[in-house]
Amino acid sequence: MRRFALAAALLLAPAVAHAWGHTAHAVIDRAAIQAIPEGGPTFLRRYADYIAASATLPDSWRGDSEGFSKIEEDPNHGWFREQFAFLKPIPRSRYAFVIALYKQYETIKDSDPATAARTNVRWTGTLPYAAMEAYERVIVCMRAIRAAQARGGDTAVPEQHCAFDVIRLGHYIGDGAQPLHDSVNSDGWLGPNPNNYTRDRSIHGRFESRFVDAIGLTPADIASRIAAPAHQQGDMFTAVLAFLDQSGDRMERVYQLEKRDGFANPADQDVRALVYERTAAGAAMLRDMLCRAWAESARPPAKVSPGPLDFSNPKFDPETGSAPA
Repeated sequence: MRRFALAAALLLAPAVAHAWGHTAHAVIDRAAIQAIPEGGPTFLRRYADYIAASATLPDSWRGDSEGFSKIEEDPNHGWFREQFAFLKPIPRSRYAFVIALYKQYETIKDSDPATAARTNVRWTGTLPYAAMEAYERVIVCMRAIRAAQARGGDTAVPEQHCAFDVIRLGHYIGDGAQPLHDSVNSDGWLGPNPNNYTRDRSIHGRFESRFVDAIGLTPADIASRIAAPAHQQGDMFTAVLAFLDQSGDRMERVYQLEKRDGFANPADQDVRALVYERTAAGAAMLRDMLCRAWAESARPPAKVSPGPLDFSNPKFDPETGSAPA
């Protein structure tokens, strides 16, 4: 019985969920950069073509032939909330999160092997950690730009570094804006299905790529829908989690709309509205994080004492070997 349950769980496991197609990712990046106000990191406008052309670069790091890269990168593109509903609050450390998942796996592997089969880092995802890691790298490279400006030096190299890190940040935020990246139902409905939603794994691509390409999505389509600047105060990790929750709450709406005609009609105004709303939300969040990073880079790095690796730090976690942020 246990072997049967485990096999069933693996058969029901989501397929590899790739991101929005290149069109939507590029639109999110361009729209975010265009929406940066004066006083923000407007230098990124010079790199908009490079960033948009490279918008799906992180997906290329997930090939089966590059095993080390794949095992690290795959989880960064999803946040399957149903899998860690037991975990509150969400740890402020990627490694503490992974350890908590494994402890839960050990707890339920005999009593609930079907759930245990997906209680691991790959089938829960690490998207908010990847986003925060990229965000903080953007802060660091923006500090280097300011330092070069202060000494009258050339800013080209740190700007190029920053543009590359924006590609990473933009990709993860773009993924998070797509509701199917925030649920175990990323590639067809799993488990009980009273509403008879599709279990066809192609729903992911039909929504985010085929439909988006069919409507010819452009930055102009979402420019007026991008919210006013926000997230310039408060904890950014909390803001990212809230952003992912907001997106995940729209997951069932994707399935409801799919029941009409499988996203085959580019004139469907309701599907268009959802695409516009989600890509605009992604662009707004990315714009906000870029502006916040620019503001943070104007201040000296915070001094942490005792340091994160100091055993006397009251937040020091012996299981990860460091104190979380």
